[in-house]
Amino acid sequence: MKAEIQKGYDYIELWKESMIDHDGKIPKRLKDDQAEEAFWSSMLERKNQHKPDPYAQVVQRELLPLLIRDDHVLEIGPGWGNYTFAIADNVRKLTCIDSSKSIVQFLESQAAAKGAHNMQLIHDKWESHKEREKYDVVFGFNCYYRMHDIGKTLLKMNGSANRLVIAGMTTGPDKPHYMELHQMGYKINLRSRDYIHILNVLYQLGILVNCKIVKLKSKKSYSSYEELIRDNTTKILDANYNGDEVETIINKYVLEKYGKFEYVYPFHAALMYWSPAHI
Repeated sequence: MKAEIQKGYDYIELWKESMIDHDGKIPKRLKDDQAEEAFWSSMLERKNQHKPDPYAQVVQRELLPLLIRDDHVLEIGPGWGNYTFAIADNVRKLTCIDSSKSIVQFLESQAAAKGAHNMQLIHDKWESHKEREKYDVVFGFNCYYRMHDIGKTLLKMNGSANRLVIAGMTTGPDKPHYMELHQMGYKINLRSRDYIHILNVLYQLGILVNCKIVKLKSKKSYSSYEELIRDNTTKILDANYNGDEVETIINKYVLEKYGKFEYVYPFHAALMYWSPAHI
């Protein structure tokens, strides 16, 4: 039974509204397939071989025990494979679907190099893909940012799984200097969508889920002070901000080591998982 939603708390509509940026527009990458393809093509030019992000290896330790050896898993939006090959190593078969041709080609090349013969790759958008079979497990991590109708997306995941659905996202907090600047009155482009939105959408759809929060740590190293400041002021929306004040706040969270500048801060991942519900 779907939960009754009071006026003003339609979480599916709130998700759609949160796709609009501070300029009142939907960013080009979220609505233009060519812009999204260009982004991934550019990213992969710098990635010669598959190597998962450090945080993903921590999430894998929580994800993999949810799978069993005989599973056929569908992964939605695998990106450059943070979880893909770890999953493939632990299940009978893995099918991946991604809207980026560059991503599919990259993963195909990496699968061949690794000798991963239990993988199938599909170039298509999950939202419009005509799914003809069910999978033991349907999994997607950080793949929801372009999915406008999040309700239909999650229901499709639910309906395509026999045993388990797993929806994952990295989550906050944002970098602490941005949070401090925000509290001081600066206009900051903080994240507008988070795992809690998906959790609420699932509740609205009548799907009650388990949610595992995984503690993570990010460490970014900069070869120059100028690079440090440039990279950590991009979310400030004020046209004319006090540069000295901003640098003072940033420096509170940075250590200088051997001529390099290190910024270490905590964030989290959320794994939401459930047995397919009959809706």
